[in-house]
Amino acid sequence: MGRKASKFPRQPETTGIRALTHDGRGIVDADGKTVFVDGALPGETVCWERVRRKRNYDEARALDVITPSEQRAEPICEVFGQCGGCVMQHLNIDAQVIEKKKVLYDCFERTGGVNPTRWLPPLAGNGAHYRRRARLGVRYVDGKQRVLIGFRERYKPYITDMQRCPVLVEPVSDLIEPLIALVSQLSIVRRLPQIEVSVGDLPDGKLVSMILRVLDPPSDADAALLSAFCDEHDVWFWLQHGGPDDLEPVPRAAGEPPALYYRLPAYDLNMNFAANDFIQVNAEINERMIEQAIALLDVRATDRVLDLYSGIGNFTLPIARTAAHVHGVEGSAALTQRALANAASNGIDNVSFATVDLSDESGWAPLLAQSWDLVLLDPARAGAEVFAALAARIGARRIVYVSCNPGTLSRDAGELVASQGYTLEAAGVMNMFPHTAHVESIACFDRLAVQD
Repeated sequence: MGRKASKFPRQPETTGIRALTHDGRGIVDADGKTVFVDGALPGETVCWERVRRKRNYDEARALDVITPSEQRAEPICEVFGQCGGCVMQHLNIDAQVIEKKKVLYDCFERTGGVNPTRWLPPLAGNGAHYRRRARLGVRYVDGKQRVLIGFRERYKPYITDMQRCPVLVEPVSDLIEPLIALVSQLSIVRRLPQIEVSVGDLPDGKLVSMILRVLDPPSDADAALLSAFCDEHDVWFWLQHGGPDDLEPVPRAAGEPPALYYRLPAYDLNMNFAANDFIQVNAEINERMIEQAIALLDVRATDRVLDLYSGIGNFTLPIARTAAHVHGVEGSAALTQRALANAASNGIDNVSFATVDLSDESGWAPLLAQSWDLVLLDPARAGAEVFAALAARIGARRIVYVSCNPGTLSRDAGELVASQGYTLEAAGVMNMFPHTAHVESIACFDRLAVQD
């Protein structure tokens, strides 16, 4: 066990920074030990102090950057360094993408033992006001005698003291301070621990929806305050009393809450989703990701395509604009129903959907009994280990794998290449979460020609 910071004197030290960790900390070798320095970048000379000792490494923070890196950027957030939501704002956005590519390369090499034939150009966009989905913590802090709303602090369970957030889409970015004022007036101020934000499209703007997790029912006075806030700021509140699907809309003078949706204009699609559904947080990168995935698949008009972990149809319906048939498979029955409704509302009839637990091999029999030309998959962080072990039996000529975890992608890539008869034709990173250490990536696998 490492000792607490208070158990040793904090002596400033000055050294050069040799590398960067995957979560944006500088790496120093000092006194025979590796030290991770918050706020430092490779190539810089930095004055720093240790704040926590561990058995195999120490943690430190930068006190002064004596020789700054050319890649250093001015953080766009006033609470950078304290908030745990973004850890790489001190590194310019182009350099962030380079570092994420290094993470993916290392994972491929160390975990999968593979390398792509070619690297795809990275998908990167604007680093400000990109986040349309977020989960914000709420807490009344006795020591401050006020409410805090925001992301957790870095390395701590506390909520960051913030008034705005420049990575949240507008107008949500500027709603944190009014939300603090609202929650402060509620009788359930200590019984509202979380606000989940979702933002959809409108013909002339954005539709803001917020799920308020409430541990006790609001009073009549609370209900009036909530409704008035919604009318004033043109947002929609949902109260979550129990499980994730136990949602009750807060009444508004405007009437019933409209449907949330996002546009995919390249495919003439409106994708409806519920306030608690999973959608990709970055609208711009999502659109470009879909375009890249379809280009990599090289879909033909005669193709039958299997879309695994299909969600609300984010990939399924765009692919269906070209393919003969697309079959989406999803573990959540609610998302499957949403995907079916999206297909119907967009007039797409060459798709089908099924709810299957893809982590259980017993559910794969109906899929293995059919013929598939192409496979697209976009699994959760656990990856797609069962699929990787069955890929040869599916026999698709090409697989496109979208990943939110380079470790599990690399594991599955190793299996596909070593045992399933595929080659890793291409791979690249997508900066879905600018300023964070999160690495989103995409990989394309081609089936090797069968030898006589």
